Amino acid sequence: MATDDPRTPLLGSTPNGRIQRAAVKLCGLESWRRRVPITVWLPTYKLEYLLRDAIAGITVGLTSIPQGIAYAIVAGVPPQVGLYSSIFPGIVYAIFGSCKDVTVGPTAILAALLAKYVAKSVDFAYLAAFLSGCIILLLGVLQLGFLLDFISKPVISGFTTAAALQIAAAQLKSLFRISGSSGDTFIDAIANFFKHIKTIQLWDTVLGISCIIALLLLKKSALKTSASSSRCRRRLSCLLLYTVRARNALVVFAAAILAAVLHAYHITPFALTGKIEGGLPKFGPPPFSTVVNGTHLTFPGMLATLGAEGLVMPLVAVLESIAIAKAFAGSKPVDATQEMIAIGACNLVSSFCQSMPATGSFTRTALNHASGVVSPAGSLFKASVVLLAVTLLARWFYFIPRATLAAVIMVAMISIIELKIVKLLWKNSKIELLVYLITVVVGAAAGLEYGILAGAAADAARALAAAARPQLHTHVFKVGNLDCLSITLVGTLSYGSAQYLGSQVRSRVSPRTSILVLDARQLHSMDIGVAENLITVLEDLEEKQHWFLLWNFPDRLRRLVEDLRPTLAARFVSGPSIDQHILGLDIDRREYNNTFNQIFN
Repeated sequence: MATDDPRTPLLGSTPNGRIQRAAVKLCGLESWRRRVPITVWLPTYKLEYLLRDAIAGITVGLTSIPQGIAYAIVAGVPPQVGLYSSIFPGIVYAIFGSCKDVTVGPTAILAALLAKYVAKSVDFAYLAAFLSGCIILLLGVLQLGFLLDFISKPVISGFTTAAALQIAAAQLKSLFRISGSSGDTFIDAIANFFKHIKTIQLWDTVLGISCIIALLLLKKSALKTSASSSRCRRRLSCLLLYTVRARNALVVFAAAILAAVLHAYHITPFALTGKIEGGLPKFGPPPFSTVVNGTHLTFPGMLATLGAEGLVMPLVAVLESIAIAKAFAGSKPVDATQEMIAIGACNLVSSFCQSMPATGSFTRTALNHASGVVSPAGSLFKASVVLLAVTLLARWFYFIPRATLAAVIMVAMISIIELKIVKLLWKNSKIELLVYLITVVVGAAAGLEYGILAGAAADAARALAAAARPQLHTHVFKVGNLDCLSITLVGTLSYGSAQYLGSQVRSRVSPRTSILVLDARQLHSMDIGVAENLITVLEDLEEKQHWFLLWNFPDRLRRLVEDLRPTLAARFVSGPSIDQHILGLDIDRREYNNTFNQIFN
């Protein structure tokens, strides 16, 4: 019958259904504004923020220039590619990024992962940026950020440490200007260093070590002030602070000036960066075919060359960026989905601008935060500084010594090696320490992509072992003259623990135990296989005069047991105390025994 009541839904409609709610959420104006954060912060932007964002952006930009060139050299791409990878991702992140502090650009870890593919052809760098962008953007659109939860802190820390060791070791070639290859792994780099140690060049070594010392001294420099300090002292402290923050740029510029002056007198004691092709990049789609050793590779061939190991790059990019965003967000929640969309868009767009894969940089983000950035507009100023450098000042980069860039990278790697976690894991979780060590050792010996895979596999094995061997807490006590044993079931009991759980219950019941109590106050779930095996064990124990009670089982688990064995319904008890139930069970047991004896005697 038809009705004119507007509250009556049409036939087949579901006004409160999931599909409608999802559609409203997806198509709502607020949802779209959240996915383009610049529409949220730009309308409320104040003129007073402009100076603070400009200072932060310029400071980070001055650091991004030498680091971009250095990481391009690590990856094996032309130096200007490292600069392009700071410009265009920075512009895109200002539009889609949700964290004001995060600075996107090339990183040492991504550069190290990319190096072995670039050794075949530089086209792999641009294709890797495109594929990484597509994969990360897809993960963000599908809201699959929860997958990152399966990679634990020990694996991430171990991977970071292995990457830092490999990258630092690879810089030994430039720092000491030795012959041979820098190596694809930490072991290879160290072996090559000792193999060609006799080819060390004195002046590159002196310059490189001097730059490392200068960077470390500047990093530790500070002028303490207090409320009673003079105005002059406070200004000097502030000036020193900004000097420390721009230390990478200052050291690189000082070394470049030294090299340029010596070059004017026809003296070239250092290996220099060489000519950098300035100007804007060639805009266009990334290459979907290339030539490797005279062999033409089509797009499927390039994908085959990247292989499954190539998937590590987008994974690392997401892990780095979200971890950095969480570290600097403080008490504010981080929208992992939005960060994935932002990083995906950064890589996708920049792949059309001759850029290598990019993600959040911990060093530059920390500098951005310390410089007092107020909004993502800081990324625009950073990108502008790098753009100015690559278009108007590119010819001056010719004189940057490679040993100085190696020093910048090595000092940066020292800061990301996590040694505190080793002590923490040793004291609290040796099995997690083993996972950390596996990640570090495999990453250093076989390659970073294998390290993170080995660590994730070891972590999965650890989780499976924990599920198959759940903890059981036992407590022996007396109620009257009865010897009782309480076994507390904890957490989630999966099918892998069925046999173990049954054998543990049997082994912990002694001949003197009269009443066994299974305490389920901390039990969240239990598989049907575990329930079946547990029922069998309890019935076997009862045949041997060990009676039992099932205490405080959740309703869902109680129904599961009753469906499997309806006769056990009377054994479920609840309440704050078990004593009264034990005494009642003892009375029932004695009555049962008396009846049994009367029948058979």
